[in-house]
Amino acid sequence: MKKLLLTALFFLSLNSFAQTLCDYATNVKDSVGSYKVTKEYLISEKIFAGTSSYIFYTLSLTDGLPTLNVQLIQKSKGFIKANCFDKNSRLYLQLNNGKVITLVHTNLEYCGSMIRDEKGFDNRVIVGNFMFMKGTMEDLKSSPLSLMRIKYLTDTEDYIVKKQLVSELTGKTYQPETYFINNLKCIEN
Repeated sequence: MKKLLLTALFFLSLNSFAQTLCDYATNVKDSVGSYKVTKEYLISEKIFAGTSSYIFYTLSLTDGLPTLNVQLIQKSKGFIKANCFDKNSRLYLQLNNGKVITLVHTNLEYCGSMIRDEKGFDNRVIVGNFMFMKGTMEDLKSSPLSLMRIKYLTDTEDYIVKKQLVSELTGKTYQPETYFINNLKCIEN
């Protein structure tokens, strides 16, 4: 009986240690409302011929409304095409189980900003906030990602979501495929 009890306690403690803690950039609750934002997480990195692009995700919860914030950063000494988000922009996420999840952009039109750095590179930063459709968060928690499609105002781009990504920018290892499985719990009520 003691061995059975010790074995059960051992497995329960392993399960509690295996769960990752939420890492917030902001977590505020006051008389006006509540606001949580997870730290940025690298989902995609492309570096080729002097041009680089990065896609970061953060999850936020504003007074009970969950959103996915997408930040795209492009860096090049050459021309960088401007992509804009508008009310018709969408983020499509294909899961390994075959389902396609659609996230809808908020109505704010945004084309990003261009910044030239001291090394002569042009840097374009564009940020979009996408809302989850009813029932999609459960699907995202149950299956890894395989493909991401971003529909801009005038263009559409596809990205293969990797199981593991070792960033040349930060040197850290990321698991983009399981981002939602591991992080959606951080913005649930």
